[in-house]
Amino acid sequence: MPQMAPLMWLSLFLFFLVIYLFFNIINYFSFLPSSKKSESLSKLNKSSMNWKW
Repeated sequence: MPQMAPLMWLSLFLFFLVIYLFFNIINYFSFLPSSKKSESLSKLNKSSMNWKW
């Protein structure tokens, strides 16, 4: 039935779009970045922060 082909393309497009979004969301929330900012702040010498004026 050729008249049903556009519906099949639409359903396949939506199917792959949902799978693509699902994997992107899973990869986004499963990645835990190491925060170097907090490490550098803890190593900072606080006595050097005083202004000499």
